[in-house]
Amino acid sequence: MPPKKRSSGTPQKKELKGSLKSRSPDSGDNAVLSPERHKDKDPEFVFLSEELQSTNSICDHAWRIWEREIRSMDKTNMPYSNRQQWGACLFIAGMELEGINLTFTQFLKAVGLSVKQFISLVRKMDVNVDTISPKVNSAVTRLENKYDVTLALYQRFVKTCEKIFAEPDNAKRKELWESSWTMFLLAKGTFLQMEDDLVISFQLLLCVLEFFAKRLSPSLLQSPYKSVVSSSTLSPPTRTSRRNQGKSKPRPAEMDMQLLETLCKEGDCSVDEVKNVYQSTFCAFLDSVGLLGLQGLPPMEALSKQYEELYHKSKDFDARLFLSDDETLSPNKIEVSKVEVTPRKNLFAEDIAIPVPQTPIRAAMTSIQQLRGDLTSGSDQPSSNLLVYYKNCTVDPSGEIKKRVEELGEVFIQRFAQAVGQHCEGLGRKRFYLGAQLYYKVMESMLKSEEKRLSVQNFSKLLNNAAFHTSLLACALEVVIATYVGSSLKNGGFGRSSGASDSVESDLCFPWILSVFQLPAFDFYKVIESFIKAEPTLKHDMVKHLEQCEHVIMESLAWRADSPLFDLLKQSREEGPGEQAEPPATLNQPLHHNHTAADLYLSPVRPCRQPPVMEAEPPTPGTRAPRSNSLSLFYKKLYRMAYLRLKMLFSNLLTSHPEMEPIIWTLLQHTLQNEYELMRDRHLDQLIMSAMYAICKVKNVDLRFKTIVTAYKELPNTNQETFKRVLIREGQYDSIIVFYNLVFMQKLKTNILQYSSPRPPPLSPIPHIPCSPYKNSPLRVPGSNNVYVSPLKSSRVSPLVMTPRSRILISIGESFGSADKFQKINQMVSSSDWSLKRSLDGGSAPKPLKRLRFDMDGQDEADGSKSSGESALIQKLAEMSKFPASFVTCLLVQV
Repeated sequence: MPPKKRSSGTPQKKELKGSLKSRSPDSGDNAVLSPERHKDKDPEFVFLSEELQSTNSICDHAWRIWEREIRSMDKTNMPYSNRQQWGACLFIAGMELEGINLTFTQFLKAVGLSVKQFISLVRKMDVNVDTISPKVNSAVTRLENKYDVTLALYQRFVKTCEKIFAEPDNAKRKELWESSWTMFLLAKGTFLQMEDDLVISFQLLLCVLEFFAKRLSPSLLQSPYKSVVSSSTLSPPTRTSRRNQGKSKPRPAEMDMQLLETLCKEGDCSVDEVKNVYQSTFCAFLDSVGLLGLQGLPPMEALSKQYEELYHKSKDFDARLFLSDDETLSPNKIEVSKVEVTPRKNLFAEDIAIPVPQTPIRAAMTSIQQLRGDLTSGSDQPSSNLLVYYKNCTVDPSGEIKKRVEELGEVFIQRFAQAVGQHCEGLGRKRFYLGAQLYYKVMESMLKSEEKRLSVQNFSKLLNNAAFHTSLLACALEVVIATYVGSSLKNGGFGRSSGASDSVESDLCFPWILSVFQLPAFDFYKVIESFIKAEPTLKHDMVKHLEQCEHVIMESLAWRADSPLFDLLKQSREEGPGEQAEPPATLNQPLHHNHTAADLYLSPVRPCRQPPVMEAEPPTPGTRAPRSNSLSLFYKKLYRMAYLRLKMLFSNLLTSHPEMEPIIWTLLQHTLQNEYELMRDRHLDQLIMSAMYAICKVKNVDLRFKTIVTAYKELPNTNQETFKRVLIREGQYDSIIVFYNLVFMQKLKTNILQYSSPRPPPLSPIPHIPCSPYKNSPLRVPGSNNVYVSPLKSSRVSPLVMTPRSRILISIGESFGSADKFQKINQMVSSSDWSLKRSLDGGSAPKPLKRLRFDMDGQDEADGSKSSGESALIQKLAEMSKFPASFVTCLLVQV
């Protein structure tokens, strides 16, 4: 181990002073801080702002965050000083305004925080919807991911070095460790765009260790490395005369294959893949830093200087400080001691696995080995059995299949290299090779299953369906990618779909593969379940990953503006009633059906008494087209997932009001069935939270949106952008509170207000009531005796003009922004150009509100008590009822 000494931080303080003096004074917002301008702020805060080289605008923005959000927080669970909290506010403001002048490590040392402490502090400070913006949240998440990966790599680096090097001299040993770790950091930072890719980074680390080990004397190596290093690499380089030194050309670095194989065996890593990384990425790196022909050890000074430049350019954390056990990089004790064991395969005594520590790298390598082992006997070409299926087709698909795989392969390899880093085409080719193997394997399994089910061998319609093949190949590649990069869905798969600043090119996680193949998420969804059933060797974590991909598709990706789902829904609505909900009692049970990929891709057909045909015939003129299997199954799964998600959130918020759950579910199901346009470019959870708030408002149950959002953040697989960045109208995004007020409540207020009447609508499942030829005649609700529904009479008042009843639906009492933010909302609502280009009901745009009403902050729970009978808001509205319904007063939130 290298010596563990705590860094004093002195060099960083000197560097701060020097760089501060070099900046020219100016009185602008983006210049050196002017203390005279900030006399209204705490002097210690201003002093810290100067120390952190903040500009005037950053200082102002950070102070607003502190005053508005942080100062009044409950500090019971906040073991951080004011200086640390101020520092976090300044760093958040700096990231928001892109004005950070210090590196992350310099900032941490100045305020006395570690990386983990800073991230924990920022999470605790995120108390309201707009305290931490999506931009800042994304930056903090990237820092956290990079830190976690680098920590895992350093821990493996230490274990591996202890097994390789036998240097008795501590000074020499320290120099060797510093040189190899610094070279690795420099190579990773220079040639890997995805620095949080654990597997490729680890493979690159093995290349670096091979580079150093083969240049050492055998006496400085431990077994088995001492015996496997070849004699050619151990022999010292011949000295050349000064006259010939300038003429000698650097020769390419040669791998010691025995040494590399030993390293790979120790690390459970594929020799073939590491060799590819060595020949492409690592050799290119050596050439770029002038070390390609070096025979001895590289100079530490040169490596350190180049990394210093890279580190300051990225303004990141200094990963060299891992070597000195620096406090800024100290992990949480729980994370260090956390150990997993390999699961027991079965109950036979001889097969019980011995518990083995599962570090992140070991877990990744184990998953990769299992995947490669399952595909050992496969090929990236169709098997003889598949070729028989091809020949049995009316139209032979083999030519198109081969052409499609080749074209998509080239696209995949190119985009993989763009995402991962320079010279990574070879790795992309190997990943695609594994994906193609799995693609053909699962295709054959699917066809065998269909042959057994249908007793046919001609699958011409299915095998000539391009969407099926593209989706199947994409699913196979998703399994390969998730095995290598980890099966967690970063950002919930939703943030990038909403126009976030992060480029999808820099993240291989789902839904990256959909972007690569330009594949609609709804098409990809159709193959997931059949893929899982057809591939029994899939490990449990990969099955869960594919299920999570299906959930992400149903909750957001399938609802993108250009999704074919909307065409199916429009067609379905023209044909008759929409998809009905299953009874809530069945939603906790598994969803059983007999649909296969063939049914879904060759839809529309509904199940019938005869075996499903492979493709539906076009309907004859004058007859109604059959319903879509894919749409029917999608909605059944959507309803089930939506109900379970609602139930989970409800159990954390409204257990004292159990009668509210079926009412909220009824509103949500009605929205998904009849107002599905509200889901366009939005997220299912946005409708769930809005429905919950709306019903609580109309039922006079005290539940604030802030409370809903706080509980939502604690749910699994959620993303903060879901409530921080919601589509309001085309090209404009805001918080969920604005979406609720301007979109959700405006569209559904008539339906919502029905639940306050003595005769509310029947609970879900709500049948679709077809239009009566007698528009003024009430219709009996099917399944009831005395329940009738009459058409809503058109009001002479504009549908968006607020009445005393509909005013109560607006979200109030929230501290989600400053007064100027709400003023902008009012201006947007009252502007003459207000028009939703995609009108939610397909008709003309509704007439805008003159004003949008907001209540005073905390008015309905100022002292935590409730007024008898009605809230303060209802009382105030009652007092205002003497005003005309079209008159709406604008009350801005006080800050």
